[in-house]
Amino acid sequence: MKQYILALDQGTTSSRALLFDHKGGVVAMAQKEFKQIYPKHGWVEHDPYDILKSQLDVMYEVIKKSKVNNSQILGIGITNQRETAIVWNKKTGAPIYNAIVWQDTRTSDLCQQLKSDDNLEDYVRKSTGLVIDSYFSATKIHWILKNVKGAQKSAEAGDLLFGTVDTWLIWNLTNGASHMTDFSNASRTMLFNISNLNWDEELLEKFDIPRQMLPDVTHSGFHFGMAKLQGGDVPIMGVAGDQQAALFGQGCFEPGQAKNTYGTGCFLLMNTGEKIQYSKNGLLTTIAWGLNGKIEYALEGSIFMAGAAIQWLRDGLKMINSAAETEQIAQRVKGDSGVYMVPAFSGLGAPYWDMYARGGIFGLTQDTTNEEIVKATLESLAYQTRDILFAMANDSGVKLNSLQVDGGASANNYLMQFQADILNVLVERPKNIESTAVGAAYFAGITSGMWSMTDLKKKRAVDKTFKPKMDDFTRNYLYTGWHNAIKRCMNWAR
Repeated sequence: MKQYILALDQGTTSSRALLFDHKGGVVAMAQKEFKQIYPKHGWVEHDPYDILKSQLDVMYEVIKKSKVNNSQILGIGITNQRETAIVWNKKTGAPIYNAIVWQDTRTSDLCQQLKSDDNLEDYVRKSTGLVIDSYFSATKIHWILKNVKGAQKSAEAGDLLFGTVDTWLIWNLTNGASHMTDFSNASRTMLFNISNLNWDEELLEKFDIPRQMLPDVTHSGFHFGMAKLQGGDVPIMGVAGDQQAALFGQGCFEPGQAKNTYGTGCFLLMNTGEKIQYSKNGLLTTIAWGLNGKIEYALEGSIFMAGAAIQWLRDGLKMINSAAETEQIAQRVKGDSGVYMVPAFSGLGAPYWDMYARGGIFGLTQDTTNEEIVKATLESLAYQTRDILFAMANDSGVKLNSLQVDGGASANNYLMQFQADILNVLVERPKNIESTAVGAAYFAGITSGMWSMTDLKKKRAVDKTFKPKMDDFTRNYLYTGWHNAIKRCMNWAR
């Protein structure tokens, strides 16, 4: 009887499910977008039931499409949008407020107040590896407890539960039997001590968050409980935040190996092994994963707007009908138009960490075309990646010779070639660019006995390598223009 691993990939704008066979090939895949909610300027929310329903729909679609019995599925691997905060009632299972998404900036002023306490900022970095920012879960939970009527009192009475999206899915899939997360997701809350691997009591007290709300934390490869599915129970055997899952899926198992995922945001991670390495250049220190009794760490640079900027061209400005069009559009633009687009719609992430930055388009003239703006938007992803990669090299002392890439926008050949040019390093794209789902499958596959680490090292296959072609003068000239544009966007909203 053939055996399979089911990966659930719950992203910011859509939910996906992929079924993998023993060879690591994708047998079936399904995807479904769900509604984005913008109640106020800078606020981003999801209906937790939309998240759950869309994930269940694609999961059952894949099982039905592949004609696989549940008994053939050795395990489920879950990967998810990180930092997004959901609080629900322990008895009824009903959320008390919408999920506050990682992009949401409603707590920016609170974070600014917290930053005035120098001791706290140092403590947060030392304990969690993070910076004080509205990006992370802590201030989102705090906001819900203070702004939803009766929430603080209910939380203190033990009636409320918190979870990132993985925890919400696990809790619902197991019918409330498991309230759990893994080390990689816990490390993104700004509440978890990455050294002693416990929830940080001092930070919980600072944010007035009762400990009993928080899930149990364990390794990324672990039996998280039985998913109660139509057709029979299936064990949940692997969980990791999307970017850590992509790092694992790309085969970056050794210190110094790095990947960049071009999704809604853009996230560059470098494996630093079992050593915690703090950044002096605005990067984050995070737990990569826990596996086989060991904890691996990573340096991370977070870009808030990548694919979301392309989506804005489509849905906001109506300049394109689909993301796929952008490759040909960019290739039609001859030479350097001098146009720069900074997609700081939710502030700037690493290495700038400016919650008050706002987006802008610079270098416009009367003959600037839509095509030049599309091209500039694509190139902004590559410029932001260079910002992070250079900071990462300074922190780690490692100069990368190649960058592993994945995610939807990595299919864009123009963008990947420009990325190689502006970095002056090789860019390698795997045959399967769904590295996030691959990583989730790998964690579940190892835990369930489908694969070994030796098996996984043999599975990665390169689709295309992009070699830099740009001369140094052009590269430096273009990058100087990018920095000039960035400076004009910073502290805009203050």
